[in-house]
Amino acid sequence: MRREEKQIARNRKALHDYEVLRTYEAGIELTGTEVCSLREGNCQLTDCFALVRKGEVWLMNLHIHPYSHGNLANPDPDRNRKLLLHKSEIRSLQEAVRERGMALVPLRMYFAKNNLVKVELAVCRGKKLYDKRQDIARKDAQRDIARALKDRTRN
Repeated sequence: MRREEKQIARNRKALHDYEVLRTYEAGIELTGTEVCSLREGNCQLTDCFALVRKGEVWLMNLHIHPYSHGNLANPDPDRNRKLLLHKSEIRSLQEAVRERGMALVPLRMYFAKNNLVKVELAVCRGKKLYDKRQDIARKDAQRDIARALKDRTRN
């Protein structure tokens, strides 16, 4: 039986603020109570980003609420967490981030088929205001086209 991925959190703001150039799937180093908290859906990806330091990729500003049935051993909810990637992927991320205007942004967090927590990390370029306006206009036009086609098929 094939299991689907269970989505924990999505960073909708990132798709509005950034142009996604390439995505990577990364594992994440977590404690047991953090995984239990993620199963309850307690995660916040807004304002989250990744940095490459000393050959390792770190996820900053990720907020995982403390587990409701946890004890005093609950870790700090805002601590930096290490992402697990291959060395070649880390090198390519490092090269991409050296370019001006590029950022590493997590797009979503989910449980993979084998119940491991994964993060979809993207190499992004920041959008200008006029790019955002163009995207909004394009979405509006697509919505109008879809409505017109739907009305046409009803008759």
